[in-house]
This record gives sequence, C-alpha cells and structure tokens, in this order.
Amino acid sequence: MEQQIDSLFNWLDETTSIIEQEENTPYIEALIAASNLLFEQQVPEDLEPNYRTQLTNQVNAIQFSDFEREARQKAMQLAILKGMKGATQQHHYITPETIGVFIGYLITKFVGGQNSYRLFDPASGSGNLLLTILNQQQNMEVDSYGSEVDPTLIRLAFNNTNLQEREIEYFHQDSLKPILLEPVDVIASDLPVGYYPDDDTASSYELKAEEGHSFAHHLFIEQSIKYTKEAGYLFFVVPSFLFESEQKDQLQSYLKEHVHIVGVLELPKSMFQNEKFSRSILILQKKGPQTRDPRKVMLAQLPSFKDVEATNNVITQIDQWFKNDR
Repeated sequence: MEQQIDSLFNWLDETTSIIEQEENTPYIEALIAASNLLFEQQVPEDLEPNYRTQLTNQVNAIQFSDFEREARQKAMQLAILKGMKGATQQHHYITPETIGVFIGYLITKFVGGQNSYRLFDPASGSGNLLLTILNQQQNMEVDSYGSEVDPTLIRLAFNNTNLQEREIEYFHQDSLKPILLEPVDVIASDLPVGYYPDDDTASSYELKAEEGHSFAHHLFIEQSIKYTKEAGYLFFVVPSFLFESEQKDQLQSYLKEHVHIVGVLELPKSMFQNEKFSRSILILQKKGPQTRDPRKVMLAQLPSFKDVEATNNVITQIDQWFKNDR
C-alpha cells in the first residue's frame, strides 16, 4: 500500500508541476487539472506540441485503476496538503484522515442495524471527510451529499470523488442559504470557524448575533439541524471553546430546544500546534417523538491515535456506553 501511495503521489506531483510551470498557475489549480487527467486519461488536443508530449507521456505511464481506492485517497490527500501549505485562508485545509476514520466508526455505531442512510456534509471542502467516512461504511448503502462555496475546493472534491469511484452529489453554493435537499439521517462536518460576513442571510437564523457579524459555526449548526430528520444524528468537529464563547448561552438554549447532546469527545491535544486551536467532536441527536436524552452524556479526552492501547481503551469505554448509558 505504501508503495502505491508513493508512486501515485509522485505521479500527481510531477504532472502538477509540469502544468504549474507551463500554464503559470498555482499548484492547487494545476493539481485539479492533473487529477482530472488521471481520471479521464485524455490529453487536450490544443496544446503546444512539447507540452502535449510531456502530458501524453505522463498519462501513458499510469492507470488509476491499478491503485487501490485507499491509495488513491491518500495520494490525493498528500498532494492537496502540499498545495495548501502556507495557504492563508483558514478553510483551505483538509480534515485529518484519523478524525474522519473515527467519525466513520461513530456513525457505524449509531446507525448500526440499518441497511442504508443519507449523509450530508454542509462544509464539504475537498471531500476528504465524506470520502473517509464512506470508506468505513461496509455493507451499507449511503446516499451522500456535500455543499461547498469555494470553487477550488468543490473542483478538488469532484475529482477526488471520481478517482475513488464514489457517488456524491455536490452543491456549489453558500451552505447557509437554502439548499435543495430533503432532510437526511446523518450530518457529519468539520465546521468553518469564524464570523459570517452576510448579515442579511444571518438575520433569518435564531442563532444570529444581536450586534455585528454572527458566528459561522453557530449558523452551520442551526442549518444542519434544519436539514436533519427527526431522531437523526449530527457529528461536528467544533472548536473546543464552543461552549465558552460570548454567545454560548444563546447556543445552549437553542440546542436544548432542538436536540439531545449525546457526546463531546475532545480530540488529542497533540494534533494541534496551539492549544487554543484544539477541536472536539460534538455528537447531537435531533429531537423526535421517540427520542430522549442519553442516561449519561458520552464524554472523553481522546488520546493520540498513534497510541493503539489507549485508543482501544477509549473504544472499549464507548462500547460500554452503548450498552449501559445510551
């Protein structure tokens, strides 16, 4: 597997560098073209002859179907990370795969027993979280949807999804505006953190700020609850200070009215360069006629995912929670 990942990453990196130099375009834009070339296996006709020969040689040197799905995902992750290194926009990053794998595990625990469900990520970025979750769902049919406003990220997500031969329906739009989507069973999202600049759109939300810009992450939580079926589950990667911010009372009363807080799992501190940027997984269930608060909220400080024994201990605790406290 490691050999496959290295081989495919090297191909993506070389091809991207050729396109980057020839077309004088940023690495991440060139990566979109390179990954599309890998999927389509066709070089455009109208290129300068030497450039066309270079790309034709690259295409002839590889066949993406020779690589396992996991290798394709990890090679693309590495290339995207290289392209986003030093990107100033906070939303230009991808959710670490270990977090996606853990959320996939949690979803499997909560929707276990179902043959199919509908999944939506309203801040899908380059599609990495959705694709990582889908790779965890064995013997289960998942109808998947993602929404992303950034044009670069949505194109990366589209190519990423093609290379993994998955079906995800993407909406290229501001996810805080109305979405043409029926409510889903599960929401999973790494929420954008910060202020939302569109005060007109924010004004229709219960979680809007009384003065100035509203918190985008609060609005995303409200929008996500709106697009979740009764008794459906929501899994958010949120800032660990979520319930300590200046609008915490407003958020807590809103959550109390609409959802059950099922769990708060603090991600390993070692994942974050600065503790103030630490994140947690917030698990909610939308209220419905048959739902109730859990006997005990699932609370845990997750260890480094590299510590196998400590991680297994946490998973044992979660299994116990499902037996006794759910």
